Amino acid sequence: MRLQVKGKNLEVSDSIRAYAERKLAKLDPQLHELTQVELELAVERNPSIAANQVAEATIYTKGPVLRARESSSDMKASIDLLTDKLLRQVKHYRDKRSRRNGRPHAAPEGGIDVTNLDPQIVKTKQFVMEPMRAEEAVLQLELVGHDFFVFQNADTNSVNVVYRRRNGGYGLIEPQL
Repeated sequence: MRLQVKGKNLEVSDSIRAYAERKLAKLDPQLHELTQVELELAVERNPSIAANQVAEATIYTKGPVLRARESSSDMKASIDLLTDKLLRQVKHYRDKRSRRNGRPHAAPEGGIDVTNLDPQIVKTKQFVMEPMRAEEAVLQLELVGHDFFVFQNADTNSVNVVYRRRNGGYGLIEPQL
């Protein structure tokens, strides 16, 4: 596993970097040695958030990209929580693959191989899209109470998505074809 540690709104000290490397080393037996793991440590600047020490990781495998985010009032505790969550995710994918192939729950040699996972679509929804502006789509998003809303942009005639961001506000996805 190749680990990259970054800081956002903070300077990552050598002791925190070493702590993160030691904790995330628990993933090593489960992952291929060339798997890229990015760890971003951040401090939320909002004074009303008590759990402002955030650890967020992204694991780039041959199959799905695994992501996890944890926060607490202590950076080491956030890293511990994050490591536990990542271990559960990796175990879930390994077990799912093992069950599908009819094999016992053992990691393949060289770590987890998630290239053959088949996500199942459990629900299909169809709806008529009326052209609207992004601002109208945000209002619709609020009305339906979902985290995202798909719409046809009246300005560009393309299909766009508005979504609610974790840190507040909204995002707009405009695909480029």
